[in-house]
Amino acid sequence: MNYSTLPFDVNLPEHPILLDVQALAARFQMLTDRRAARGVRYPLVAILTIAVLAKLTGANQVRDVAEWARHRQRELCALFGLARATMPHPTTWSRILGHAVDPEAMTRATEDVLASVASEVPERGSVQVVLDGKTLRGTIPAGQSQGVHLLAAYRPQEGVVVLQVEVGAKENEISAAPRILQQLDLRGMLVSGDAMFTQRDLCVHIGQQGGDYLLPVKENQPTLHTDIDTLFDPVAIAFAGGEEATDFRTATTVEKSHGRLTERTITVSSLLNDYSPWPYLAQVFRIERQVTQRGTTTTEVMYGITSQPPDVASPARLLQQVQTHWQIETGLHGRRDGSLHEDRALVRMGQAPHVQAVLNNTVVGLFLKHQYANMAAGRRELDAIINRAVFQPSLAG
Repeated sequence: MNYSTLPFDVNLPEHPILLDVQALAARFQMLTDRRAARGVRYPLVAILTIAVLAKLTGANQVRDVAEWARHRQRELCALFGLARATMPHPTTWSRILGHAVDPEAMTRATEDVLASVASEVPERGSVQVVLDGKTLRGTIPAGQSQGVHLLAAYRPQEGVVVLQVEVGAKENEISAAPRILQQLDLRGMLVSGDAMFTQRDLCVHIGQQGGDYLLPVKENQPTLHTDIDTLFDPVAIAFAGGEEATDFRTATTVEKSHGRLTERTITVSSLLNDYSPWPYLAQVFRIERQVTQRGTTTTEVMYGITSQPPDVASPARLLQQVQTHWQIETGLHGRRDGSLHEDRALVRMGQAPHVQAVLNNTVVGLFLKHQYANMAAGRRELDAIINRAVFQPSLAG
């Protein structure tokens, strides 16, 4: 059956279309169903599309999705042209999500729906890709410390996970990162990550593929850390001809919220370029963060590196890019845990945890695409609208 002509869109009063069901189902239809054809009662495209609809309207766990579908089974079966007017048992849902679909292919399919289509290579440094990992805590067996751990490549400006891979039990995020980067077109992209990704080989790969990096520097790279610390140490600054031999450039931001005053000052230099062997190095920086709350001030300092030259990334832009990096925590991981209760999910069958995370990424991306900051309110609103427009068409008009 051709699911590209499903007979409805989901419209919100203030946002033209939150979910283009036709486009999403059409992408899901392109995925390979790994199940043997004999005995398949529920097409993969129907299962995945129903799961997204259920999660958009408030279902979190697989059992919640199954219950949501069961209460609407007559309308859903008619919508998808299913011969039997029943929905799967929760165990069947877990089995399908665990074994029927490749989660990485599914991520690429949903990215096509969520992301803005770019026909040209973006302007250098204008599109940021954040690398960050997350453990699905509900998959950690009792008495153990290790569960399913996923590494994502996230575009914070769009709220889209472009690729997500599972980190194997015998590897770490550093060894998994090349598997992501090798599958991405890095031309014009800025790749950022935490200090564990500050590795020469990763920086070489990013530079060779036409991308740039923005990475913090800590003691895991002791020589580079010492060089930057010495460069920005006022006591150690070299003098030439009676003048400071520095090219330091600075920018400052001040933010006040919830009774807390945060001042960030970045100092940037290109002086290490001539003698540091770090690949593609263009600028190093020092960020001092002062937080004042209830009369007490705390200060933190971080160092970092980037391959972006000064004419591409000014101090102010670098400071903004560092802040953008952390949007993966608040914009993606925080919503997956806070709104979608991902860490409470106990399903462990096959790749079901990974597929669940992809579904959650899709839901978060759809809300962010249409500028819904409050997901809880958005889900309640969408639940009412979908029920009227899809399951009670007589009330839609």
